Amino acid sequence: MANSNDNNNEVVTQMDCWYRIYKNGRVERLYDTNNLLTYVPPSLEDPITGVSSKDVTISPHVSARLYLPKNTNNSTQKLPIIVYYHGGALVLGSAFFNAYQRYLNVLVSESNAIAISVEYRLAPEHDVTTIYEDSWTALQWVASHANEKKFTSGNEDPWIKNYGDFSRLSVIGDSAGGNIVYHMAMRAGREGGINEKVAINGSIFVCPYLLVPLENIEQNVSYKNWIVISSPSEAGLHSPMINPLAENAPSLSQLGCSRMLLCFAEKDEYIPKEIGVRFVEGVKKSGWKGDLELIEVEDEGHCFQLANPETEKSQNLIKRFAAFIQLK
Repeated sequence: MANSNDNNNEVVTQMDCWYRIYKNGRVERLYDTNNLLTYVPPSLEDPITGVSSKDVTISPHVSARLYLPKNTNNSTQKLPIIVYYHGGALVLGSAFFNAYQRYLNVLVSESNAIAISVEYRLAPEHDVTTIYEDSWTALQWVASHANEKKFTSGNEDPWIKNYGDFSRLSVIGDSAGGNIVYHMAMRAGREGGINEKVAINGSIFVCPYLLVPLENIEQNVSYKNWIVISSPSEAGLHSPMINPLAENAPSLSQLGCSRMLLCFAEKDEYIPKEIGVRFVEGVKKSGWKGDLELIEVEDEGHCFQLANPETEKSQNLIKRFAAFIQLK
């Protein structure tokens, strides 16, 4: 008879170098393989960019790290708003990891924007739909600050309330965060905005965790991961949760944002660049009425700008993002 120690130590799923799932349901995330994936506290003033950051609780299950650029001296200066969703295959990552702290400091400084980097619950302990609900909760919380009254609840944040320009709210995500951005834009389209006062102006998808039928896609670790973390009814490319071009997916004409910027990397080992081409074709065929731009970065891999934000290609990409964020 197997004892509890056997169940604790028996691995039933090993997903590449990402995580292990044990027979008793325990999930071990293999963060020790990457020194960019460790917790760091917020900073009153980043020594390089001058950006300030702090952590806030949005709901019992959702929190965020907020970023404010340097030289915000009066509340008449309204700044674009970034709602950022981190990557990690919907299983890994945190808004509080050093890779995102460093990257958001640079992005906020370059775009002169406020950022809300969302900490959502993760699969497989939680259903993927829970991740989308957490992400929508955060987005609605940000939009709630557009109320004209000075303060309407104890859960409001003065940085967003005093400095946020709600006509320039962008949702941005890398990898799994790009999947979340897609679902946030679709929900905003269905519901006529985030709330009655605020809509999504721009959406930026960076190497988004979306999959479509391609040759040998079943051998890709991103596909294998989706099979593990999705519910049985969604486990495959027929699911519009992972495939926005699926037969039963809602029309892309419903995307609830005015502008989209998609970025794919030529040598992405997880999300083939062909997916970006297919997605753009699908959006154009749908009759969506916004502005759409596709960027392909040569000779780079998955979410390269996170690991090395100081390289020339990363800096150029961040400048493109910043210009997009600034526009109304």
